[in-house]
Amino acid sequence: MHELSLSSAILDTATRHARGRRVTAVAVRIGALRQVVPRTLEFYFGFVTRGSVCEGAALELVVVPARLACDACALEWELAAPGFRCPRCQTAEVRICSGDELLVESIEVIDEPAPPVTWQLAPLVEPRAAPPPRAANDAQEVDACTAPG
Repeated sequence: MHELSLSSAILDTATRHARGRRVTAVAVRIGALRQVVPRTLEFYFGFVTRGSVCEGAALELVVVPARLACDACALEWELAAPGFRCPRCQTAEVRICSGDELLVESIEVIDEPAPPVTWQLAPLVEPRAAPPPRAANDAQEVDACTAPG
């Protein structure tokens, strides 16, 4: 469920660069090694952008394949299956060339200010009704731990 926190980070970046203008699209490059589910990211992006300058903006995702390079023999390849060994020389001395990025590449904005953001918080729990007042002759509850004797 890290897509929720990624969506929030994308929103923060786009909002900062929009400078109060309405955002219509956000283009994002995400590396395959980030293990992001694109549809889930799109869902959460729609959720976190409610009431912001990005509300209704299209999220344009480009998934970058994972590529590795061998430091020993200089082979570079696209990682098809988990495993960080060079397919030529079998060394584990490899480095990631691409596939671990998360980059807001661009945003599209309209040169009109976004409507003001208003939040109306709803209570999570409905308040309880006040108990009816006690009659003067009602017996009072006594806490067994503090009752005398």
